[in-house]
This record gives sequence, C-alpha cells and structure tokens, in this order.
Amino acid sequence: MICSGLARRTEDDMAATIKDIARETGLSLATISKYLNGGELREKNRIAVEAAIQKLDYHVNEYARGLKSNRSRTVGVVIPELSNLFITQIVSIVEGVLQERGYSVVICDCRSDEERECRAVQFLLEKRVDAILNMPVCSNGRHLLPALEKGRPIVLLDRPIDALEGQVSCVRIDNESVAALAVNRLLALGHRSIGILAGPREVYTSRMRLKGCRDTLEAHGVEPREELAAFADYTVEGGYRQAARLLREVPDMTALFVSNYEMTLGALIALNERGVRIPQELSLIGFDNLDLARIARPPLTIVSQPLEEIGLGAADLLLGLLSGERTVPTTLALSASLLEGQSVAAPRA
Repeated sequence: MICSGLARRTEDDMAATIKDIARETGLSLATISKYLNGGELREKNRIAVEAAIQKLDYHVNEYARGLKSNRSRTVGVVIPELSNLFITQIVSIVEGVLQERGYSVVICDCRSDEERECRAVQFLLEKRVDAILNMPVCSNGRHLLPALEKGRPIVLLDRPIDALEGQVSCVRIDNESVAALAVNRLLALGHRSIGILAGPREVYTSRMRLKGCRDTLEAHGVEPREELAAFADYTVEGGYRQAARLLREVPDMTALFVSNYEMTLGALIALNERGVRIPQELSLIGFDNLDLARIARPPLTIVSQPLEEIGLGAADLLLGLLSGERTVPTTLALSASLLEGQSVAAPRA
C-alpha cells in the first residue's frame, strides 16, 4: 500500500497555540496576547505564562504575526564597505542591541556604489523591513525616497544628508572638531607644514574633516597649502599611495594627520618602507583603533571615536522610532578624543 506523504496530524502533534496557554494557565486570551507583545503582567501571571510556554513548547509564528501586524521585526542596514573596521564594529553593536529586543538584522554591502545602494534599499523594502540604518554613499538621498514614501523610519550613520534634513534621524561625530583636535596638537608643537590625508572628496565626513583642518590652520594664522591636502578612498592602499605621494612631492612636510583607520595603516606602511623616523623626522596622528596605536612603534597618537556610543545611539534612535516613543527625527552629535602616544614631537630646527 502506498501511503500519502502528508500524514494527518493528531491533536497531540499540533503546535501549541495561545488558546492552549490560556487553558493551561486559566488566564484570558487578552492577557496571553499582552504578554507575547511585550506588555507587563502581574508577577504571578507572568510566571504562569512563562511556565506554560515552556511546558507546551510554544513558539511564536513571527511570519504570521508580521502579516497580521504589518511588522516584520526586521531592520535593514545598508553600508558602503563591509571591510571597513569602523563600520563593522558599529553595526555589530547595533545588531546586538536590536537582537536583544527581538529584531533581526539584514545587512547589505553596496561597495560604495550608488546604484547598488539604490537596489539594496529596494531589496530591503521588498523584504518588508520595519526600519533602515544607512551610512549613505549617495549624497542627495534619492535612494531613500522609496523608504520615506512607505513611512519607514530611517537613521543615518556618520553621514547626514542635507536634502533629507528633518525627515530622517542621524548619529554622527562633530567632524570639524575631530580634525581641530589633531591640528591644534601639531600647531602647539610648532608644526606649520602639516599634511592632511582626507577621504574621498564627495564624502561628507571627508569634507568636514578637511574643513576643520583648514579652519584651524587659518585661526592660527597659517595659510592652508593645497599641495599638503591629499584625497584617497578609505582603504589601506589609498592611504599608502597618497602618503607616499606627499612624502615625494612635499619634502618640507613635518607632520601628517590621517583621517581614517585603514588609511592610517597604509600611511604607516609607506613611512616604514621609506625609513622615515617617527616622530624625529615626521610627526604622525592617526585615526581610531586603539589596538593599532598600541602595536605601532612608536605608539601612535590617534583621534578616537566613541564607537560604543555611536552604536548604542543608533540603536536607541531606531528602537524609539519603531516603538513610537520618538516621532520627530533626531540628530545625535558626539565628540571624539585625542589619545596621546609617542608619534608626535616638535619639528626639527
């Protein structure tokens, strides 16, 4: 006899439902539903519900719940480079907080490509994400318009978008002050020929850090020199190439501020290959990554961003928007600090 592949399930085999929990506890369906949706119960009722859930091996059907509530309990994350340490550390913090609150995270790496970024947002909307966290590549925000039209909360990471001001939330560093920290330290030591290794010209953080450097120089009566400003993508190779070019083309440069971790690593490689002694021949201030600062010889002076605060701040904004506790887009601006090493000194006479 050939049997059907779909055997009829007995009542004992059926998955437990909230009606089963209600029967087990003697509580109403409304009380059980309140608990499952995060509501507060009296202590004895909570204990009874949790004991019944464990006994009956009850599991929430998140897909069905999402269809009913039009919520997926999923947050989409769109980032420019998964290989960037700053980005991955922050996203890891955000993901941990969201998971504790019952949200899953879908991460899309757009590889610093605007069209990929547009497709990533569309993909996430098709997956019915409840909110989007984005470190934008596109500076005009066009990629986020479909999400705004659907009423999805959006939090920008590190890079605000002027065209979307008042429509999206943002967590960022005061990038001009970040640059001022480094340049003021070098000026105080007597440096005047200070090289600036910035990121891509079109990226907000790069533009603001360069502006902060130039404004600080001008405030101290030092005319910024175009040949001392270099632009590179936020990679080790980019930092290596541009640091090597500055060493070659601007021989009177006495100090260098590198405004990104990966580029700092590349600049260190370029300096070491050319036998440049730090800080005797060139003072160097790097960016982020305390581990690199400690391993380098001599230990690096670095600008350190508060990664934990950035990640927790982004998660808090997302959760506030998702819960309805926040109804107005908010910008959270944080400060960085200068951690002293042994890589800066007064310029040689």
